[in-house]
Amino acid sequence: MIVLDEQISNQQTIDAIGGWYRGKIVPISRLRPGTIILDDAIPALLREQRSQAAFLTVNARDFWQRVEIDQKFCVVCFASDDVFRLLPLLKVLFRKPEFRNKKQRTGHVFCITLD
Repeated sequence: MIVLDEQISNQQTIDAIGGWYRGKIVPISRLRPGTIILDDAIPALLREQRSQAAFLTVNARDFWQRVEIDQKFCVVCFASDDVFRLLPLLKVLFRKPEFRNKKQRTGHVFCITLD
């Protein structure tokens, strides 16, 4: 399952990822409907999921090298608001032999940049 942070959880992003990712893609708000989800609550919310989720965010400042690593999820930080230029790099990351499946990706925090 891929969980999208609120800044990038729109149908256009879901469709772009859904073109190559076969799993479930959901906005973070769907994991706890009707509430405001603050950044510091996201790791606990991801831990509660049965599926080893990949959380995607453009909020690298609050997640990159700040979120505690956990074997129940991974975090992918986009170091730019231009998500559509970075999504192809997400696909490359998820197809690397060492990160091809959820079990291999969990326990990692990735930062994707254009540099």
